[in-house]
Amino acid sequence: MDLSQIHDAIASKAFAQLADICDELLLQVDARGAASPEQWPYTIHLLSHLYANDLNSARFLWKSVPQAIKESRPELVAAWRIGQCLWNRDYAGVYGAIRGFDWSPEVAGLVAAFSESYTKRMFQLLTSAYSTIGVVDVAHFIGMSEEDATKYALQQGWSLDSSSQMLTVIKPKIATEQKLDSSKLQRLTEFVFHLEH
Repeated sequence: MDLSQIHDAIASKAFAQLADICDELLLQVDARGAASPEQWPYTIHLLSHLYANDLNSARFLWKSVPQAIKESRPELVAAWRIGQCLWNRDYAGVYGAIRGFDWSPEVAGLVAAFSESYTKRMFQLLTSAYSTIGVVDVAHFIGMSEEDATKYALQQGWSLDSSSQMLTVIKPKIATEQKLDSSKLQRLTEFVFHLEH
């Protein structure tokens, strides 16, 4: 079984494409009838779906993994623990599951990239949902200590009221461009001129 595309994607940190590569290779291997479940990198495959924020595909993959493989690969079970926390919206549990296992060098980069991506997603969610929020709550949602969460929020432009330990959310300015070509402006000018005279 040639897994070089998977290893190349990991080496080049092309984690966004990894789930599609794994899915395609698994289909090719199954189509040839040369599937050997013991050799398939289920942990990488599962984590790649979590990285892509495709929880349903991760769940279906988990259900398709033979029980013997689930029992023999603690790293795969640890990866699924992250998926379970995501499914249950246990935000602190996601970070606990990430930190609670000593990941192999092969998947450590993918796990770190997932953790960073997940933190950014959670922070964007907080930004869109709140105008003020407690430091304790931010720390809970982004899996950091209160001090680190405060520093992270301040780096993102938020402000802190030290007395109440509340962070004021600064929503990013959304630049909107109005494209007005000269022909539309000319027609509008002619129309207004016609109305006035």
